[in-house]
Amino acid sequence: MKRKESGFTLIELLIVIAIVGILAAVALPTYKGYSVNAKLTEVTNMMSTVATAVTAHYYDQNTWPNCPTAGEVRNSLGVSVASITRVSALSVSAVDGAISAQIFGIHEIVDGKSLTLTPTTATNDGSMTWTWGWSPDFPPQFRPKSGR
Repeated sequence: MKRKESGFTLIELLIVIAIVGILAAVALPTYKGYSVNAKLTEVTNMMSTVATAVTAHYYDQNTWPNCPTAGEVRNSLGVSVASITRVSALSVSAVDGAISAQIFGIHEIVDGKSLTLTPTTATNDGSMTWTWGWSPDFPPQFRPKSGR
């Protein structure tokens, strides 16, 4: 009686390993990009929350708040940013209400770079719009979309 051998040949296993390697080579950079983008979303959401508080302060007091540190943002505007660990510095300018954040602990491609949100008040109806800005060396693929 002949016994039938079963299993994979060495060449079939090598082909499967090669395919898995190619898929991994394509997927890992994409995954890293999505990971950086998700962490930056935490920063932009926090800045949008601060922008809402700055808008309310401006309409109530008719001046921009003076918040040179994250502690001042928390104390003056009532926005808790202590749980945001991806920002090393946060400030609101008393001159024009611009919000600046220094990015930290995300990835070396964006760490040390800054994001800004700058308000513009319409003269006809007093409405406020916010515009994103970034440091010159900020990677284009990770820049926030226009509008808040």
